[in-house]
Amino acid sequence: MKRLFVIFSALMASMLFWQCKSFLADANNLNAFTVEQDKQLGDQVAAEIASKPKEYPLLPEKGNEKIYNYIRGLTNSIIQSGKVKYRDQFNWETHIIKDDKTLNAFCTPGGKIYVYTGLIKFLDSEDQLMGVLGHEIAHADCRHSTEQLTKQYGIVFLADALLGNKAAIGQIAKTIVGTLAGLTFSRANESEADAKSVEYLCSTSLNAAGAAGFFKKIEGQSQPPTWLSTHPNPANRVANIEKKATDLGCSGKQTFASTYQQMKQLL
Repeated sequence: MKRLFVIFSALMASMLFWQCKSFLADANNLNAFTVEQDKQLGDQVAAEIASKPKEYPLLPEKGNEKIYNYIRGLTNSIIQSGKVKYRDQFNWETHIIKDDKTLNAFCTPGGKIYVYTGLIKFLDSEDQLMGVLGHEIAHADCRHSTEQLTKQYGIVFLADALLGNKAAIGQIAKTIVGTLAGLTFSRANESEADAKSVEYLCSTSLNAAGAAGFFKKIEGQSQPPTWLSTHPNPANRVANIEKKATDLGCSGKQTFASTYQQMKQLL
């Protein structure tokens, strides 16, 4: 009987260990926000950005219709690729920030996409920009921002705030816009977004590893952007992105560099 008890206890301990391990693994993906709250947060962030024209000088729509149509055509082709989970649930929008010194793009929770003129001018071809845009769209589609906010504030605190305080989302949006620090991601998130970018482009005629071109180019800069310091090593990302395209059998080779160079002249 004692021997059976020892065996039973060992089995129970083993089961509890694996259950705890499973819970901790799942905890990495905990998200206190609903999809609807992702959308609300994105709307709030967009409103905050629009209210800060000195920090985020949005390129006027009037007089810049051609470049807006071009960039929105690129983002729409990704969103309509059939690979974006929240294609129909999120209110996707694309905006251009007129700042030639900033090499960046980001996508808020709920699908508000922002790309800086500095990034557009820095890149050489359409596949490179599409790769970056796909990466940023993936952050929203995988709900990385609200996942990170859940880790940052704690699921109990956020649940109480979101359920009991209607202003909570507005306050969180102000925090995000304040420094854009709320849009930083784990290295696992970055790697997942890189892989998703390849998946989005794989069925097109474009080079699906376009994002790798961005990292190759950024590596050659004497002063890379400060945000790159929190990201995985660019050389490793290039290798992983290109391997993903090979593994998926992506056959597209187009870069549309000449078209891209013509569109850059509009800025």
